[in-house]
Amino acid sequence: MPPLEQPQAVISATVELEQRLPDGSKTVGTGFLVSDPTPDGRPRTVLVTANHVFERMPMSAAQVDYRMRGEDGVWRYAPRAIMIRALDNRVWRRDAAHDVAVIQVNAPPELAKAAIPLSWLAGADTFTRYGLAQGDEMIVLGYPEGLAANAAGFPILRSGRVASPIEASDASPSFLLDFRVFPGNSGGPVFLAEATRRTADGAPTKEQIIAGMLTEQVEVGDQRLEIGVVTDAQFIRQAIALLDQPLSADPPPAAPALSSPPASAAAATIGRIAPD
Repeated sequence: MPPLEQPQAVISATVELEQRLPDGSKTVGTGFLVSDPTPDGRPRTVLVTANHVFERMPMSAAQVDYRMRGEDGVWRYAPRAIMIRALDNRVWRRDAAHDVAVIQVNAPPELAKAAIPLSWLAGADTFTRYGLAQGDEMIVLGYPEGLAANAAGFPILRSGRVASPIEASDASPSFLLDFRVFPGNSGGPVFLAEATRRTADGAPTKEQIIAGMLTEQVEVGDQRLEIGVVTDAQFIRQAIALLDQPLSADPPPAAPALSSPPASAAAATIGRIAPD
Protein backbone atom coordinates (compact mmCIF):
# COMPACT_ATOMS: atom_id res chain seq x y z
CA MET A 1 0.00 0.00 0.00
CA PRO A 2 1.47 3.41 -0.94
CA PRO A 3 2.07 5.84 1.94
CA LEU A 4 -0.83 8.13 2.85
CA GLU A 5 -0.59 11.84 2.23
CA GLN A 6 -1.81 14.62 4.44
CA PRO A 7 -4.32 14.93 5.95
CA GLN A 8 -5.08 11.19 5.99
CA ALA A 9 -1.62 10.26 7.28
CA VAL A 10 -1.77 12.73 10.16
CA ILE A 11 -5.31 11.65 11.02
CA SER A 12 -4.08 8.05 11.27
CA ALA A 13 -1.26 9.13 13.59
CA THR A 14 -3.43 11.23 15.94
CA VAL A 15 -4.88 9.74 19.14
CA GLU A 16 -6.84 10.81 22.19
CA LEU A 17 -5.15 10.74 25.60
CA GLU A 18 -7.15 10.40 28.78
CA GLN A 19 -6.94 9.56 32.44
CA ARG A 20 -9.83 8.80 34.76
CA LEU A 21 -9.49 10.42 38.16
CA PRO A 22 -10.54 9.03 41.57
CA ASP A 23 -13.57 11.35 41.72
CA GLY A 24 -14.99 9.79 38.54
CA SER A 25 -14.08 12.67 36.23
CA LYS A 26 -11.45 12.42 33.53
CA THR A 27 -8.85 14.65 31.93
CA VAL A 28 -8.30 14.46 28.17
CA GLY A 29 -5.91 15.74 25.53
CA THR A 30 -4.62 14.99 22.06
CA GLY A 31 -1.38 13.38 20.95
CA PHE A 32 0.20 12.15 17.73
CA LEU A 33 2.74 9.50 16.82
CA VAL A 34 6.10 10.24 15.22
CA SER A 35 8.53 7.68 13.82
CA ASP A 36 12.07 8.43 14.99
CA PRO A 37 14.58 5.56 14.79
CA THR A 38 17.15 5.29 17.57
CA PRO A 39 20.77 6.32 16.85
CA ASP A 40 21.63 2.67 16.12
CA GLY A 41 18.78 2.39 13.62
CA ARG A 42 16.17 0.51 15.63
CA PRO A 43 12.53 1.53 14.99
CA ARG A 44 11.07 3.84 17.63
CA THR A 45 7.57 5.28 17.95
CA VAL A 46 7.25 8.52 19.90
CA LEU A 47 4.03 9.97 21.30
CA VAL A 48 3.94 13.78 21.22
CA THR A 49 1.57 15.97 23.23
CA ALA A 50 1.52 19.20 25.24
CA ASN A 51 3.50 18.95 28.47
CA HIS A 52 0.58 20.30 30.51
CA VAL A 53 -1.61 17.38 29.35
CA PHE A 54 0.65 14.92 31.18
CA GLU A 55 1.28 17.28 34.08
CA ARG A 56 -2.46 17.38 34.77
CA MET A 57 -2.68 13.59 34.86
CA PRO A 58 -1.70 12.72 38.45
CA MET A 59 -1.97 8.92 38.18
CA SER A 60 0.88 6.68 37.01
CA ALA A 61 -0.85 5.43 33.84
CA ALA A 62 -2.56 7.27 31.01
CA GLN A 63 -4.83 5.77 28.38
CA VAL A 64 -4.02 6.10 24.70
CA ASP A 65 -7.10 5.61 22.57
CA TYR A 66 -5.67 3.63 19.69
CA ARG A 67 -7.75 2.23 16.83
CA MET A 68 -7.44 -1.18 15.22
CA ARG A 69 -8.84 -2.40 11.91
CA GLY A 70 -10.36 -5.85 11.98
CA GLU A 71 -10.26 -8.48 9.26
CA ASP A 72 -13.61 -7.13 8.08
CA GLY A 73 -11.94 -3.79 7.35
CA VAL A 74 -13.83 -1.97 10.12
CA TRP A 75 -11.91 0.28 12.50
CA ARG A 76 -12.60 -0.25 16.21
CA TYR A 77 -11.71 1.55 19.41
CA ALA A 78 -8.73 -0.20 21.07
CA PRO A 79 -7.39 1.75 24.06
CA ARG A 80 -4.16 0.80 25.81
CA ALA A 81 -2.46 2.08 28.95
CA ILE A 82 1.02 3.63 29.03
CA MET A 83 3.07 4.43 32.10
CA ILE A 84 3.81 8.14 32.45
CA ARG A 85 5.09 8.05 36.06
CA ALA A 86 7.18 5.65 38.11
CA LEU A 87 7.37 6.15 41.88
CA ASP A 88 5.68 9.53 41.35
CA ASN A 89 8.44 10.64 38.97
CA ARG A 90 7.59 11.46 35.36
CA VAL A 91 9.06 9.23 32.67
CA TRP A 92 8.27 11.44 29.69
CA ARG A 93 10.72 13.99 28.28
CA ARG A 94 9.69 17.61 28.10
CA ASP A 95 10.53 21.07 26.93
CA ALA A 96 8.56 22.81 29.65
CA ALA A 97 9.54 26.24 28.32
CA HIS A 98 7.54 25.49 25.17
CA ASP A 99 4.90 23.10 26.58
CA VAL A 100 6.07 20.02 24.67
CA ALA A 101 6.15 16.43 25.97
CA VAL A 102 7.35 13.24 24.28
CA ILE A 103 7.47 9.61 25.35
CA GLN A 104 8.48 6.41 23.61
CA VAL A 105 5.54 3.99 23.27
CA ASN A 106 4.98 0.41 22.16
CA ALA A 107 2.13 1.17 19.81
CA PRO A 108 0.21 -1.65 18.09
CA PRO A 109 2.03 -2.54 14.84
CA GLU A 110 -0.69 -1.00 12.66
CA LEU A 111 -0.46 2.27 14.58
CA ALA A 112 3.34 2.22 14.65
CA LYS A 113 3.27 2.02 10.85
CA ALA A 114 0.96 5.06 10.82
CA ALA A 115 3.41 7.23 12.79
CA ILE A 116 4.46 10.22 10.72
CA PRO A 117 8.16 10.55 9.86
CA LEU A 118 10.26 13.02 11.84
CA SER A 119 11.13 14.76 8.56
CA TRP A 120 7.57 16.10 8.32
CA LEU A 121 8.11 18.32 11.35
CA ALA A 122 9.03 21.85 10.32
CA GLY A 123 12.69 22.70 10.86
CA ALA A 124 14.42 25.97 11.67
CA ASP A 125 14.21 27.29 8.09
CA THR A 126 10.96 25.69 6.86
CA PHE A 127 8.68 28.70 7.33
CA THR A 128 11.08 30.99 5.48
CA ARG A 129 11.90 28.48 2.75
CA TYR A 130 8.25 27.98 1.82
CA GLY A 131 7.06 31.51 2.49
CA LEU A 132 4.49 30.56 5.14
CA ALA A 133 2.64 33.70 6.15
CA GLN A 134 -0.30 35.32 7.87
CA GLY A 135 -3.50 34.20 6.13
CA ASP A 136 -2.32 30.70 5.22
CA GLU A 137 -4.87 28.01 6.04
CA MET A 138 -3.89 25.24 8.42
CA ILE A 139 -5.60 22.11 9.69
CA VAL A 140 -5.89 21.12 13.34
CA LEU A 141 -6.71 17.62 14.59
CA GLY A 142 -7.98 16.94 18.07
CA TYR A 143 -10.66 15.90 20.51
CA PRO A 144 -12.57 19.05 21.57
CA GLU A 145 -14.28 18.43 24.91
CA GLY A 146 -13.14 14.80 24.55
CA LEU A 147 -15.35 14.26 21.48
CA ALA A 148 -14.14 11.90 18.75
CA ALA A 149 -15.23 11.88 15.11
CA ASN A 150 -16.74 8.39 15.40
CA ALA A 151 -17.02 5.34 17.66
CA ALA A 152 -13.58 4.10 16.58
CA GLY A 153 -11.98 7.21 18.07
CA PHE A 154 -10.70 9.10 15.04
CA PRO A 155 -9.87 12.77 15.66
CA ILE A 156 -12.02 15.68 14.55
CA LEU A 157 -10.57 17.77 11.73
CA ARG A 158 -10.99 21.54 11.82
CA SER A 159 -9.16 24.43 10.19
CA GLY A 160 -8.18 28.04 10.69
CA ARG A 161 -5.97 30.74 9.22
CA VAL A 162 -2.66 31.94 10.55
CA ALA A 163 -3.53 35.10 12.49
CA SER A 164 -0.05 36.50 13.19
CA PRO A 165 3.27 36.84 11.41
CA ILE A 166 4.90 33.42 11.20
CA GLU A 167 8.65 33.35 11.65
CA ALA A 168 11.52 30.97 12.28
CA SER A 169 11.56 29.47 15.77
CA ASP A 170 14.64 31.45 16.83
CA ALA A 171 12.67 34.66 16.18
CA SER A 172 9.33 33.54 17.62
CA PRO A 173 8.56 30.20 19.31
CA SER A 174 4.87 30.25 18.39
CA PHE A 175 2.24 31.79 16.15
CA LEU A 176 -1.49 32.48 16.36
CA LEU A 177 -4.27 30.62 14.57
CA ASP A 178 -7.81 31.93 14.03
CA PHE A 179 -9.38 28.88 15.59
CA ARG A 180 -11.89 28.25 18.37
CA VAL A 181 -10.14 26.24 21.06
CA PHE A 182 -11.78 23.75 23.42
CA PRO A 183 -10.53 21.60 26.30
CA GLY A 184 -9.14 18.42 24.77
CA ASN A 185 -7.48 20.21 21.83
CA SER A 186 -4.14 20.48 23.65
CA GLY A 187 -1.41 18.57 21.85
CA GLY A 188 -3.16 18.41 18.49
CA PRO A 189 -0.97 18.58 15.36
CA VAL A 190 -1.24 21.66 13.14
CA PHE A 191 -0.30 21.33 9.48
CA LEU A 192 -0.70 22.99 6.11
CA ALA A 193 -3.99 22.58 4.32
CA GLU A 194 -2.13 22.61 0.99
CA ALA A 195 1.02 20.51 0.75
CA THR A 196 2.11 22.08 -2.55
CA ARG A 197 4.26 25.17 -1.93
CA ARG A 198 6.76 27.27 -3.84
CA THR A 199 10.35 27.56 -2.69
CA ALA A 200 12.21 30.88 -2.53
CA ASP A 201 13.20 30.55 -6.20
CA GLY A 202 9.58 30.02 -7.25
CA ALA A 203 9.81 26.30 -8.02
CA PRO A 204 6.70 24.30 -7.02
CA THR A 205 7.26 21.45 -4.61
CA LYS A 206 5.04 19.09 -2.68
CA GLU A 207 6.15 18.57 0.89
CA GLN A 208 4.35 17.37 4.01
CA ILE A 209 4.80 20.02 6.70
CA ILE A 210 3.70 19.76 10.32
CA ALA A 211 3.96 23.39 11.41
CA GLY A 212 3.50 22.77 15.12
CA MET A 213 1.17 21.76 17.92
CA LEU A 214 -1.81 23.53 19.48
CA THR A 215 -0.96 24.32 23.10
CA GLU A 216 -2.75 27.44 24.32
CA GLN A 217 -5.54 29.96 23.80
CA VAL A 218 -5.61 33.76 23.89
CA GLU A 219 -7.85 35.43 26.46
CA VAL A 220 -8.68 39.02 27.38
CA GLY A 221 -9.76 39.05 31.00
CA ASP A 222 -12.15 36.11 31.23
CA GLN A 223 -13.11 36.26 27.55
CA ARG A 224 -11.75 33.80 25.01
CA LEU A 225 -10.84 35.38 21.67
CA GLU A 226 -11.18 32.14 19.68
CA ILE A 227 -7.49 32.34 18.85
CA GLY A 228 -5.18 29.40 19.43
CA VAL A 229 -1.45 29.44 20.07
CA VAL A 230 0.62 27.00 18.02
CA THR A 231 4.03 25.96 19.34
CA ASP A 232 6.62 25.66 16.57
CA ALA A 233 7.45 22.11 15.45
CA GLN A 234 11.15 22.84 15.89
CA PHE A 235 10.63 22.49 19.65
CA ILE A 236 8.99 19.10 19.10
CA ARG A 237 12.12 18.04 17.25
CA GLN A 238 14.26 19.24 20.13
CA ALA A 239 12.14 17.41 22.71
CA ILE A 240 12.34 14.16 20.72
CA ALA A 241 16.14 14.51 20.66
CA LEU A 242 16.06 14.41 24.48
CA LEU A 243 15.05 10.73 24.29
CA ASP A 244 18.68 9.96 23.45
CA GLN A 245 19.99 11.87 26.48
CA PRO A 246 19.81 11.25 30.25
CA LEU A 247 16.52 12.24 31.82
CA SER A 248 18.24 15.01 33.78
CA ALA A 249 19.09 16.70 30.47
CA ASP A 250 15.57 18.13 30.17
CA PRO A 251 15.47 21.94 29.94
CA PRO A 252 14.39 23.58 33.22
CA PRO A 253 10.71 24.54 33.59
CA ALA A 254 9.75 28.03 32.48
CA ALA A 255 6.50 29.83 31.81
CA PRO A 256 5.58 29.61 28.10
CA ALA A 257 5.29 32.95 26.38
CA LEU A 258 5.00 34.52 22.97
CA SER A 259 8.15 36.37 21.96
CA SER A 260 6.08 38.28 19.42
CA PRO A 261 2.74 38.86 21.20
CA PRO A 262 -0.39 40.17 19.51
CA ALA A 263 -0.86 43.93 19.26
CA SER A 264 -3.33 43.83 22.15
CA ALA A 265 -0.76 42.17 24.43
CA ALA A 266 -1.30 44.77 27.11
CA ALA A 267 -4.83 43.42 27.59
CA ALA A 268 -4.37 39.84 26.46
CA THR A 269 -3.18 36.81 28.37
CA ILE A 270 -2.16 33.43 27.06
CA GLY A 271 -4.06 30.61 28.74
CA ARG A 272 -3.35 26.92 28.42
CA ILE A 273 -6.15 24.78 27.09
CA ALA A 274 -7.38 23.08 30.23
CA PRO A 275 -8.17 19.39 29.73
CA ASP A 276 -11.65 18.25 30.73
